[in-house]
Amino acid sequence: MNTVKTENAVGMVLGHDITEIIPGEFKGAAFKKGHIITENDIERLLRIGKEHVYVFELGEDELHENEAALRLGKLFAGPGVCFSEPSEGKTNIKSEHRGLLKINRELLEQVNDVEDICLATIQGNIGVEKDQLLGGCRIIPLTIKKDKIEHVENMVIDKDPIFQIKPFINLRTALIVTGSEVYKGRIEDKFGPVIEKKVKHFGSEIFNKTIVPDELDIIKDAVSEAKKAGAELIIVTGGMSVDPDDKTPGAIKAAGADIVTYGTSVLPGAMLLFAYLDGTPVFGLPGCVMYAHTTAFDLLLPRVFAGEKIVRKDITKMGYGGQCLSCKVCKFPYCNFGKH
Repeated sequence: MNTVKTENAVGMVLGHDITEIIPGEFKGAAFKKGHIITENDIERLLRIGKEHVYVFELGEDELHENEAALRLGKLFAGPGVCFSEPSEGKTNIKSEHRGLLKINRELLEQVNDVEDICLATIQGNIGVEKDQLLGGCRIIPLTIKKDKIEHVENMVIDKDPIFQIKPFINLRTALIVTGSEVYKGRIEDKFGPVIEKKVKHFGSEIFNKTIVPDELDIIKDAVSEAKKAGAELIIVTGGMSVDPDDKTPGAIKAAGADIVTYGTSVLPGAMLLFAYLDGTPVFGLPGCVMYAHTTAFDLLLPRVFAGEKIVRKDITKMGYGGQCLSCKVCKFPYCNFGKH
């Protein structure tokens, strides 16, 4: 850092904050560390009493923190993602619309292994709203070597972006409520309204709702009929335990569905079933989904509504972070549940 006459400092990077005091009006930083001094700044600096300033001179092989942050912001923001104008070497990364946030964790870790660069994110595979803060990128020093930024640029080329938002799609959803006690009117259906609310959150509606008894063939036929009616998502509630009266898993399989998993590494939601019937996702939901605020269903549903293909490995990985703590005030998805 060098001391130069203020009049000669145009184009140089200020190496320290400069405080200005206007009695009764203002006291604070007139110029912040890292500011690039312009011709218009000179008179104000002199009025403050700064005949000399401490500055950094950018070498040909260096970038100012804001310019570097701008280049990285453009680099990291994929589809559905935007970033703020850099300030003090930092840019905020936000969502342009609702959808499923995807984070390229492998690439994120590689970038953070580059000295002088900080990139922080929230967790991925969760639903986010428009204009939501997703993370931030910060250049640690006031200046950074160009070759470090070029190294990162080469690192991410032809790779999935670190941040992207997959928009939720409207899925024609069929709901099949099982339970002889509900079918015969002995008790009111409490499961259906819960599922309808969750589906509506993603902008979709239940177009076909059926209540059936605990009989394998009838449940199987209801699944098949939902598919024929044009269902793009089929949800079957109840009858998921090992009780002899519970027939839902067998019925879904008998309908011709390919079972991805019957059972998850998530609590609550261990008895959840997920399958595909000719490409249409099918859920078999255990009773916990009716009364627990968050379950394995809530971890998978955003991904289904974003059009992602779920494979068994996606579900087995959910064991890490798969224990819900049933907090008195639920903060999901901004908590440890589902964080892996």
